[in-house]
Amino acid sequence: MSNGTQRLLNPNPNPERVLKIPVKKTDPVELYRPLRNLVATRYSESDAQKVENVLETLNKCRKDIVERFGDLSFSMQRDCLIHYFKCLCMVEPLFTAVSSDAGSDPITFFWYDAFLPEHEDGVSSQRNSIQLEKAAVLFNLGAVCSQIGASCDHNTALGRHLAMDAFNAAAKFFFKLWKDFAKGVSATLDLTLVFAEALHSLFSAQASELKLQQQLHDDNNNNDAVASPALQQHRIAVSFESIFKHYQRAGDLIFGDSAAIKHVCSFDETWIPHLRQKKKYFQVQARQTRSSILPESQLPETFSLLQYYPLGHDAESVTEKLIGGICSHAVLWRAKREGIYLDLILSEYSPFKIMDGGKLVANPWDMPPPYPTNFAIRSSSFPSHILAFPLKKTEPLYLYGILRNCFVFKYSESVAESVEGLLQMLNKLRSEMLRDDLSLPVRRDCLLHYFKCLCMIEPLFLMTDLPNPPIFVWYDAFNPQQKSSQHHIHFEKASVLFNLGALCTQIAISCDLTTIQGHRLAKDALNDASHWFFILPLEAKKVSATIDLSVNCARMLHEIISAQIADLEWNFPHSRSDRSSLPVTLLYQKAYALLTSGPENLVPSSIPQYLEEKMKTCAVETAPTDVTGQFLSGYCMAQSVIRKSCLPPCLDLHSEVGPIMIKDGNFVINLRGSIGRIGGDELPRDVSNMTIN
Repeated sequence: MSNGTQRLLNPNPNPERVLKIPVKKTDPVELYRPLRNLVATRYSESDAQKVENVLETLNKCRKDIVERFGDLSFSMQRDCLIHYFKCLCMVEPLFTAVSSDAGSDPITFFWYDAFLPEHEDGVSSQRNSIQLEKAAVLFNLGAVCSQIGASCDHNTALGRHLAMDAFNAAAKFFFKLWKDFAKGVSATLDLTLVFAEALHSLFSAQASELKLQQQLHDDNNNNDAVASPALQQHRIAVSFESIFKHYQRAGDLIFGDSAAIKHVCSFDETWIPHLRQKKKYFQVQARQTRSSILPESQLPETFSLLQYYPLGHDAESVTEKLIGGICSHAVLWRAKREGIYLDLILSEYSPFKIMDGGKLVANPWDMPPPYPTNFAIRSSSFPSHILAFPLKKTEPLYLYGILRNCFVFKYSESVAESVEGLLQMLNKLRSEMLRDDLSLPVRRDCLLHYFKCLCMIEPLFLMTDLPNPPIFVWYDAFNPQQKSSQHHIHFEKASVLFNLGALCTQIAISCDLTTIQGHRLAKDALNDASHWFFILPLEAKKVSATIDLSVNCARMLHEIISAQIADLEWNFPHSRSDRSSLPVTLLYQKAYALLTSGPENLVPSSIPQYLEEKMKTCAVETAPTDVTGQFLSGYCMAQSVIRKSCLPPCLDLHSEVGPIMIKDGNFVINLRGSIGRIGGDELPRDVSNMTIN
């Protein structure tokens, strides 16, 4: 396998070269004044005051794109564009009103072709067309990600991983452009469907090629001890086939369009021979290795190409292992919920906020967290539909000293210094969990960041093989007289997941269900809790602990929350007349069945009493939405476009508003945007601005 793999590495033409694209340029345009006047005229001055901060931030983002963009690092360019896209989606309904209102001030967008801005056909302009604006911003997000990928060091596993994530993000932005946002837009050639699909295929090919390079590197060094030689050959053959198809599609789209060929050659005449060489090389390799592709019946049940991560237990450096941990576990903390209110109202780390009185705030894109919030959680006198769960308690533990000594013992003093910032953050976050004076929103932020840190160190630490491993002590949430003490990091993660779920139920019960905002916040909090209790068994089954961490208990709590969500949905405005209460009752019965099938001392009597009472539902009357509801719907759409598929977790480690950054190969605390400010005591570590390029 090793010799054959080495032969495959050499003939690749231009293995070091990757293609990147420039960003589109635009002319200034004033957005704040005409849009605010429109809201005041169409709705009311009160509504205009509620959304004017969003309009100010929208205007500032666009001004920075015009005036400052070239001076920003790639990461800051990405942050600015994402922020602007979210603002655009929020104000989109206003542009429909502008177009239909003859008395409104016109808004004309000008965008220049990214490849040939000086060409006579290199500029497009449309009046009141937010579709052109959104398409151009998505194009630039893909372009910036391509530049991030090209700037990484492809000779190291860490650089290849970062570049692969960046090219994948670029491919996904161009996929969105191709499938949704370029349709119906009359613009320059770079925004046509042909170009959007070609760029999607190109960057998918480059991301897959980097992934293949890492596979070949690992196989050459016998790093992949899990897969058999046949599976290794199969995986490589499938990769060659996939890369060939991507390059073939990109080439066919460009070579089949005379205008596209002329356009690309005028920008960079080496693109065409480069694409042809790549297509030919991978076509030959795909043919030679096709016989190694195994039939589906011979593949292991759990085998998937998606399970292969370039970084992990066999990575070349500690930093790479930590990034492998955060990337492979990202799905765990990205809660599968439809709502947005939990972060918009409560989190100090969401730049978009809903304040008391319904005012919307969009903090500047270059302003680091924490972001101020003044929305108070007030309990309602209305009978609550919600049962809150208690938090698990834990004993203090000085993680920093223990883990740092472990790094020195297992690796070296220099390695321990490289992760100093991460260990300080980990220790501080765990200490904060013991405090009784934290508000529910701050405690949630603390638990989320601590869980991410635990995921980062998981692939590095097999806690049982260390000389003096940390001993985690946690008490049963329902029966505090019972406790468990273990070395396993899975025990710590399971306990944190339990507390995340329980905390969200406490947020939900604190909401005023007689208001539409409180109703939505409660539903979002329960959706969050449902996610945490749904994934809790993944960690709980790896340890033997107190009963509250048993798989059966986690499933029962998840079913209770599912029933409570259905209960709230049934009581949502205008829904009572078309919905039956039967499914809600059945969900409560399902939770009750899980309760009675478990140990008698599983939970206190309050839960069975609650379930017995909840075999019926009651209604809640709430208020209709206004212009802010339209803005929030747009924000939801932006989140679905940006967050779910186009934000690889390791790229966030370069963001200058994140809590932890990679700087010169080390993990450091980012005090500009750090949760290290919790409790007012900042961690003693300064970080200068970091750039990738």
